[in-house]
Amino acid sequence: MSVPNITTISPITNRPILNRTGANPEDIVGIAESAQSAYQSFSTTTTLKQRQDIVTRALAKLEKRKDDLARQLTEQMGRPISYTGIEVATAIKRSHYLNRISDSVLGEEGIVPGEEEAGFKRYIKRKPVGVVLIIFAWNYPYLVLVNSLIPAILAGNAVILKPSPQTPTVAEEVANAFHEAGLPEKALQYVHSGSPTLLESLVRSSCVNHICFTGSVEGGLATQKAASDRIVNVGLELGGKDPAYVRDDVDVAWAAGEIVDGAIFNSGQSCCAIERVYVHQGIYDEFVAEVKKVLSGYVVGDPFDKKTQIGPVISKRAKEDIEAHVADAVEKGAKDETPENESFENPPSEGNYVRPTLLTGVTHEMRVMTEETFGPVIPVMKVEGDEEAVKWMNSSEFGLTASVWTKDVKAAEELVERIEAGTVFVNRSDYPSPDLAWTGWKNSGRGVTLSRFGFEQFVKLKSYHIKDYPK
Repeated sequence: MSVPNITTISPITNRPILNRTGANPEDIVGIAESAQSAYQSFSTTTTLKQRQDIVTRALAKLEKRKDDLARQLTEQMGRPISYTGIEVATAIKRSHYLNRISDSVLGEEGIVPGEEEAGFKRYIKRKPVGVVLIIFAWNYPYLVLVNSLIPAILAGNAVILKPSPQTPTVAEEVANAFHEAGLPEKALQYVHSGSPTLLESLVRSSCVNHICFTGSVEGGLATQKAASDRIVNVGLELGGKDPAYVRDDVDVAWAAGEIVDGAIFNSGQSCCAIERVYVHQGIYDEFVAEVKKVLSGYVVGDPFDKKTQIGPVISKRAKEDIEAHVADAVEKGAKDETPENESFENPPSEGNYVRPTLLTGVTHEMRVMTEETFGPVIPVMKVEGDEEAVKWMNSSEFGLTASVWTKDVKAAEELVERIEAGTVFVNRSDYPSPDLAWTGWKNSGRGVTLSRFGFEQFVKLKSYHIKDYPK
């Protein structure tokens, strides 16, 4: 069988920038088997403290290379260079937090005692699940990866990484850092593959004991289906159609600035970006006017220019899909109220640039209000008040995050109790906090990363029931 070649196309120029040799079926078998063997050794010959030290050393190595890692990200996925370094730094900071709290979950503090009884000891320990396969996306690759990788390694698992073909160097850089930090080579491996068939064979391998997938709903369903003939857990972090509700008591200019940032940062390519905005009718016109002011100051352009705020979207197909959502909305009666902005009208001649777009008069008959757009589009819908806002916010197949913007925090706390989403924000958005559980409701996924609960998918429980020998 010929060895497949995997090419990364630049979203900035639409030209090839990287080539990787893809795995073949024999590679897949060897990687899975060697990972299982490495797990058997790694899990029994290292202590939690030793694994914590490996993580600390690996993070130090990534810290030293953060500028190079940021440049690679900009080149491969198009986010402006002013922001890619922040992702690397945040991933390192998040990893240190997970490392720091691991004692309370995985160490002696985490052992759960049973009821006391003379002559008996009963307790529960967490043990590693085995080999963890992490299939992760390109849009925030370092952040997405560490959510699973760090707790998996700390728990004593071996890990196989499957990066997106768009950002292949992320897996390579992370694996190199961990190997240099003392992690056995076979305990962390990566595989480049553009073949769904080969990836399915890895998912189906009896040597793989847990699967983490981050990506589209379609990709998650395909992964779940491939694993369906095995008794194996599949964690899914999927899409979102995250709503924001702006009440009539806010500082409208402030709320507009925050919501624009939450909607179009990273060109809107975030599962937790604001994709629907519901605004109280009393401030609707003022809010739209303020959003126009904010957008008029944004800069679309070359992501290597430090003045650029919005770079290209990831591919020609993504650009076409986003523009199709806008066209569908306008055809059905929405109004494109995007302000004049020279950088919107004259982006670089090459690349997949999509101008940030403000849509008003939208309804739930439009794709832009029901399907994940994953682009820099802000659809704004007028509502009468809290009841209508909550109704529309919950009217979605997705349930990742949602936000309420108001001076009345107490009222917002009552409102968010009724909103169907894994994370609810008040006066904030688009921020996965490491001390909170990151989890999707509905079609946004299954399972948990981050916080102390983010360790649970990487361990299995073992109960100990010990009786003294009769005298």
